[in-house]
Amino acid sequence: MSTLQPAKLLAIDVVRLAAYGLKARPLRVILSALGIAIGIAAMIAVVGISTSSRAQLNQLLSELGTNLLSAGPGKSMFGEAATMPPESIAMLGRIAEVEMVSAIGVLADARIYRSNRIPVSQSGGLAVYAARLNLLETLSAEVAVGSWLNEATANYPAVVLGARAAARLGIGRGLIGQQVWLGGRWFTVVGILAPVSLVPMLDLSALIGWPAGERHLDFEGDITTLYLRTAPDAVEAVRSILAPSANPKAPNEVDVSRPSDTLAAEAAADVAFTGLLLGLGAVALLVGGIGVANTMVISVLERRAEIGLRRSQGATRGHIRMQFFGEALLLALLGGGSGVLIGALVTIGYAHVMGWPVDIPLWVPAGGMAATLLIGGIAGLYPAIRAARLAPTEALSVG
Repeated sequence: MSTLQPAKLLAIDVVRLAAYGLKARPLRVILSALGIAIGIAAMIAVVGISTSSRAQLNQLLSELGTNLLSAGPGKSMFGEAATMPPESIAMLGRIAEVEMVSAIGVLADARIYRSNRIPVSQSGGLAVYAARLNLLETLSAEVAVGSWLNEATANYPAVVLGARAAARLGIGRGLIGQQVWLGGRWFTVVGILAPVSLVPMLDLSALIGWPAGERHLDFEGDITTLYLRTAPDAVEAVRSILAPSANPKAPNEVDVSRPSDTLAAEAAADVAFTGLLLGLGAVALLVGGIGVANTMVISVLERRAEIGLRRSQGATRGHIRMQFFGEALLLALLGGGSGVLIGALVTIGYAHVMGWPVDIPLWVPAGGMAATLLIGGIAGLYPAIRAARLAPTEALSVG
């Protein structure tokens, strides 16, 4: 005697049934998928923008190097402002691992203005420094417009402006050769620097030659900051002896730092901030999952007649369960796929605007889709079980 075997529901059939169920309610599907799409897009964009930013920082550090050290006068034991001995440049240059040494000295009483008619109080917060000729080479900085100081112009009233200083003074590409009022006399602008990533304070500075400062502005040669490049593998060794080498009489009055540490700290802060934003994205994704669950529960209530009809035609509880579970997964996948695409486009667009390399780790979209499947599976589990428990007679009577 033969027994009836329940019909088998193939995977392709589950997909078709799920697609049919979603297609019949397009507006509700779009609104439900939107919640998951927003959560996934937020997570993809946050991680993508963060990793692209770090890639830019790492690229910048690779180009500029992490072997730049700086030293400046700190405080004396009595809390007074210390000074650096003039011979410190030569003393540091004698260290075998030091490749080059440069320095700047602030002219505290000098101010720079676009013209001599500008009120004294409107200095724009710009600083004036005397600079050694090898400063740009030491800092791996570049001139955006014009030229850097040379042996000739360093002796005369010529000035090179930082990028932001030039903008505040209204000096652009076509105004090289323009005169500005600096320290009570006219100086000629010979160049404008590109932004100096390792020493951003120079972006708001005006740089004149060391001899010109002494000749025209009573600069006494006091060193504000020393910059030195070391052999890449000798940074810590040189750092440990930099203070006693620069000022043997009072090494405790020398402040030593590595400018690239600031960029590294930015990258570390970026990681912490990314974690916070990821948490917010996860909350949005959870809300999207609740929306999917709500949609599926309502769908079960509205489609009791359909469930009863299918059960009366031989569909098993497992078939019904798989149908609604498949709908939840497909709905979540639609939202997750859209979210990955939107997040990637946002990352690419933002990185392009900022001039960063695009860096979206493969684990980010993979993790996003995995989270989508998990959320969809959890959201669809209860509605699927509830649909499967409906008896055919009960479902048809309600329909």
